Amino acid sequence: MKLAIARQRYNPFGGAERFVEGALTALGQSGGVDVTLLTRAWDEAAPTSGNRHVEIVNPAYRSLPFGRVNRDRSFASAVGQIIRENRFDLVQAHERIPGCHIFRAGDGIHAAWLRHRQVDQSAIGNWWQKRDPYHAYTVEAERAMFAHANLRAVICNSKMVANEIRVEYGVATEKLHVVYNGVDLIKFSRENVVKNRESTRNQFSIPLTVPLILYVGSGYQRKGVAPLLKAMAQPALRESGAWLAVVGADKHQDRYRKLAESLNVADRVVFAGAQKDVAAWYGAADVFALPTQYDPCPNAALEALACGLPTLTSPTCGVAELINSPLAGAVVSTQDPATMAKELVRLLEAIRLPDGVATQAARGCVAHLSWAVMSQQLQSIYASLLPV
Repeated sequence: MKLAIARQRYNPFGGAERFVEGALTALGQSGGVDVTLLTRAWDEAAPTSGNRHVEIVNPAYRSLPFGRVNRDRSFASAVGQIIRENRFDLVQAHERIPGCHIFRAGDGIHAAWLRHRQVDQSAIGNWWQKRDPYHAYTVEAERAMFAHANLRAVICNSKMVANEIRVEYGVATEKLHVVYNGVDLIKFSRENVVKNRESTRNQFSIPLTVPLILYVGSGYQRKGVAPLLKAMAQPALRESGAWLAVVGADKHQDRYRKLAESLNVADRVVFAGAQKDVAAWYGAADVFALPTQYDPCPNAALEALACGLPTLTSPTCGVAELINSPLAGAVVSTQDPATMAKELVRLLEAIRLPDGVATQAARGCVAHLSWAVMSQQLQSIYASLLPV
């Protein structure tokens, strides 16, 4: 079977890209699928093989005006032409491309994200959001894609996303397939990551004896750094002596440093910046927190759970539906820092219970999400879409 996967901007370190990388590797190893990645750019050092190929699709576009709109529209148009050439049995898009056979909704749906975003946005921000050409184009492309006759399946990385697509765009239930992101259950295991606990803490002068809460994510506004800092300022977390490590990049990091100072928590918060490999941080931490405004199924939360870290997140995060035990985590509104602080203290206490019961409970939430299982699920979907 000849499968094309369209992803405009590709590097193996982003969350969506890591899904593609894992899927390409797993599907390529299966031998039954010939996979081609359609992308604007490719790292020449990245591996390819006999049944795994790269095709550069890099049409020119005008940077002004509306550069992002022109960029996305030109790529969608070029991939649309490839679809019409019928060179592939199936084309799976990771962008909003009308005419694709399969859409992988790794970023959720834009219409839902815009609604969730309005909650924490200023009146001016909401006013501009309604008039921003990029948002208008993306929602319209999304609508056209879900309504297109070519669309045979939508791969959703959480039940939350599947429900949103069904409600927002009326996509038939039988077209919606929930396939959670795969996790490297060997690399992300407590026994592996805890080896660097002391050295990672020492590097950032975090005392070995203090409880450590870990956040991992780029884009602090969407992923909830501000609510987390407000939780750190609550009496319950102050009294616990807990520290917070913020791992990930944001162009407004200084703004969040100032917020930490204004809340008098700067002495217990470390901004570690972007890290190429965050596995060591999972070993350094005791619990994980990602109180995100909207996140379909963040890899960081899955990895944290695999490493045995009880995880706090929000109701608008797809990982919330995987937390199946009070010992494994908590689901709290981003608008409630007091409850967030209370639940983080509870999880820090749970991690000290005998026999590692909290660690086991956290790991158990994702123990079934291996890359091999994900590959089998994807291949089953592809096989069901091909003519007999």
